[in-house]
Amino acid sequence: MPDVGWSLGPPPEYLRGLATYWRTTYDWRRHEARLNAHPQYTTTIDGQTIHFLHVRSPEPDALPLIVTHGWPSNVVEYLEVIGPLTDPRAHGGDPGDAFHLVIPSLPGYGLSGPTHEPGWGAVRIARAWSELMRRLGYARYGAQGGDWGTWISRELGLLDPAVVGLHANGFITWPSGDPAELEGLSPAEQRRLAGADYYLRELYGYKKIQSTRPQSLAYALADSPVGLLVWIVGVLKEWTDCRDSPEDAIDRDAILTNVTLYWLTNTAGSAARSFLETPDTPDDADLSAVQRATLPIGVAVFPRDIIAPIRRFAERDNHVVHWTEFERGGTFAALEQPDLYVADVRAFFRRVRA
Repeated sequence: MPDVGWSLGPPPEYLRGLATYWRTTYDWRRHEARLNAHPQYTTTIDGQTIHFLHVRSPEPDALPLIVTHGWPSNVVEYLEVIGPLTDPRAHGGDPGDAFHLVIPSLPGYGLSGPTHEPGWGAVRIARAWSELMRRLGYARYGAQGGDWGTWISRELGLLDPAVVGLHANGFITWPSGDPAELEGLSPAEQRRLAGADYYLRELYGYKKIQSTRPQSLAYALADSPVGLLVWIVGVLKEWTDCRDSPEDAIDRDAILTNVTLYWLTNTAGSAARSFLETPDTPDDADLSAVQRATLPIGVAVFPRDIIAPIRRFAERDNHVVHWTEFERGGTFAALEQPDLYVADVRAFFRRVRA
């Protein structure tokens, strides 16, 4: 194998070290206990098991907030931010910024277990989230999402008037196809368009496989823990704000806890299959049919987002009232930069709490 670094995927020497650590040193029970320190529940909605964390704030006037992860993530992405968001008083913050948190596992992901039928796209999941919040007794609540969770949360805001606002990181925007829309783009905006093109040319292989032949891939991911590890770690290297390996951005144990949860629940295949369900590029989505979102939306932009959003495109289709650009961080902001993530979520929702 030639020395090509990460350009073809995780290099063998790195993967051997990580797999050896996973097999000999990593302590799943310690991280399992950390997850189990938070109240968790399951319910059945539309025939599908839905697992969720439900962590209520000690502050009686806390705003309910449903937080939605993306791929290849799950609820463990948010363990670092649960305390500061639910109990800011205990973390040096303003108790007026408190949230009651609902953090579901996406259908087909992790502790929600595999999906057994097609059709679990963003709209159907948003309907399930609306029903979940209704069952929990929340008549007014906010939504937050990262990666695919941004699209699901946006759909939730479109269909449920109980949603008072949406905060998103990893918000993806595309030009509409009108040439006039590209006139006057700043150099920074042009670089973001070029970054989107690079993503579609160089980093899109996982999506093409998972959205066309997920079943073929699922056999390998379900059969080989190392195969599952390399598939996820390769994505983390590209989507996090790292230099030499994803461990520059995310703690090694956090990476392995994420992978282990997929392995123990046998959901790598159903999570991969979810890519069939929601179009996410100009080639497979009808951008002219996108419904404008009128609820208040806040966008947090991190430099290593999968595709950095362009504000004028975001404002074309959404009521953007809050926009923050950060100098560090990537797709998994709650893991990579929990302090920045918490501060921006708090700042946005101050606008819509009343």
